[in-house]
Amino acid sequence: MISFSNLCKWFGPTPVLQGCGARVAVGEVVVVCGPSGSGKSTLIKCLNGLEPFQQGEVVINGITLQPGVLPPARLRSKVGMVFQHFELFPHLKVLDNLCLAQQKVLGRSREEAEQKALALLQRVEMVGHAHKHPSQLSGGQQQRVAIARALAMDPVCMLFDEPTSALDPEMIQEVLSVMTELAQEGMTMMCVTHEMGFARRVAQRVLFMDQGRIVEDAPTQQFFAQPASPRAALFLERVLHH
Repeated sequence: MISFSNLCKWFGPTPVLQGCGARVAVGEVVVVCGPSGSGKSTLIKCLNGLEPFQQGEVVINGITLQPGVLPPARLRSKVGMVFQHFELFPHLKVLDNLCLAQQKVLGRSREEAEQKALALLQRVEMVGHAHKHPSQLSGGQQQRVAIARALAMDPVCMLFDEPTSALDPEMIQEVLSVMTELAQEGMTMMCVTHEMGFARRVAQRVLFMDQGRIVEDAPTQQFFAQPASPRAALFLERVLHH
C-alpha cells in the first residue's frame, strides 16, 4: 500500500531525511514518533508529494513518486491528509469545505457531494455545524471537520501530521476517538504524533525517528517494552513520565 525506500531530502546543505525506508500494509496503522526536528513531518509530507525529495522513491497504491517529478493528481486524490493546523478554507462554510474537492477533483455533482459530506459530518458528530464557518468552531471541531473532508475523497490511506498538537487537552480525545474508529474499520494510516497512549492502543507498528533517520521500526508492544536504541528509550522515558 505505502512503501518508500532510500528517501533523502536536504534543505540547502542540511540533511532532513537520510535514507528513510519502510512499508505499510493495507489496513495497517503505523505511528511515526521521535524528538522535535527529527524529520517526522517532512517524511509525511514527502509521501504525499507536498514536499519534494532529492533521492529515493515512494510508491502508494501502485502510484510511484520520484525525485524532482511533480506528484500525479491521482496520488493526492487517493491519499487523505490531515494537518496540525486544520487547513480548512476560512471563507467557506463547513459543508462547502467538504464539497469543493469532491466536485472539482472527483467530478461529483453538488447533490452527490453534499450527500457524502453530510454523511461524514454525521459520522464525526459535526452535522449540526454544517453551515458554520471554521472560525465559529473549536480546534477539536475543526480537526474533526478536516478528517471528514479528507475522507470525502474516498482515500485509500490517510496521513496525519501531528493532528492533535494544536489542540487543548480536552479536545485531543475527541479527535483521537475519530482516528481510533477509522483504524478499527481497517483504514491504512500513518500518523505523526506524540500521543503515546493512542500509539499503544491503535498502532500495529512504531517508526522512531532521530536526526532524519528511521532508527527503529518495531511492533508496538516491542517498542514500548524494549526499545532497541538508547535514543528511543530516552524519548519514551521523557514522554511517558513527563
